[in-house]
Amino acid sequence: MATETVDLGTVPDSWTRRHLLGLEELSAAEITLILDKAMVFKRAIVQGQRKIPLLTGKTCVNLFFENSTRTRTSFSLAARRLGADTVDFSSSTSSLSKGETFIDTAKNLEAMGVDVVIVRHRTPGSPRLLAENLQCSVINAGDGPHEHPTQGLLDIMTVRERRGSLEGLTVALVGDIAHSRTARSNIWGLKKLGAHVIVCGPSTLVSPRWAEIGVEYSYSLDDILPRVDVLNLLRIQFERQYTRPFPSVREYAHLYAMDHHRLARAKSDILILAPGPINRGVEVTPDVADGPQSAILEQVTNGVCVRMAVLWLVAGDGPRVDI
Repeated sequence: MATETVDLGTVPDSWTRRHLLGLEELSAAEITLILDKAMVFKRAIVQGQRKIPLLTGKTCVNLFFENSTRTRTSFSLAARRLGADTVDFSSSTSSLSKGETFIDTAKNLEAMGVDVVIVRHRTPGSPRLLAENLQCSVINAGDGPHEHPTQGLLDIMTVRERRGSLEGLTVALVGDIAHSRTARSNIWGLKKLGAHVIVCGPSTLVSPRWAEIGVEYSYSLDDILPRVDVLNLLRIQFERQYTRPFPSVREYAHLYAMDHHRLARAKSDILILAPGPINRGVEVTPDVADGPQSAILEQVTNGVCVRMAVLWLVAGDGPRVDI
């Protein structure tokens, strides 16, 4: 297959941000720009162009204070495919154990010549705190239950690829809405691109206050399922909870797991997403997770492309303004 060299030129003048901290603060045009550039990278990769040296000489550090498989690896692959060097930071073996502060750790890494800090932290607002104290670019890879912007972007990219447009689609986010940063980033992005969003789960995990910003809420998956175009199944985040939000995992699965019985009652072209890690038999049964309506692995593929686009936009050549 003949390949075409990807030529993105410089970062568009319409993009002036040097950080990506969340989707709440982005416009629909900015979100669309990221998605469009991610598709350019995806086409290049599909054509066999695995190295696109747009960030040669740049250095990215993964500053992760929480466990991660997909996000950390995806960012590392994205940076390397753009020609950047990558460094993985381990908090357990760092000077944090000697009393060094979070900000001092980041400033010391920046002093070594780091251009992009990709941060995951359990405390909401940590990426913004870094952005206010560093000169380099900061990308939020998840800050507690607040936001996970690149996960939201890759979810939306997957829907847009399958459906062409978000306008008029009904998208349901099912599960642990209370503690899910993925849900929040999806909500902001989906609404700005014209989708109708429903949050669904046990009453202990779904607040009726979502209605205040135009998000529908429901405590019954079976009630909303017939009108849903896209179903995004979220993991129950027991590590962020101090009390059990429902009597048992078995009961939760009975009420909210997507299985072949529910699939038969859904739209024939329903799209099944899950940000991972998935707990088979809890949020979704194996036959549905691996079935034709599932785009779970496509999400992982799109994650690399979205993160390539974000890295290029925040660290490539182009105009910049402060947050």
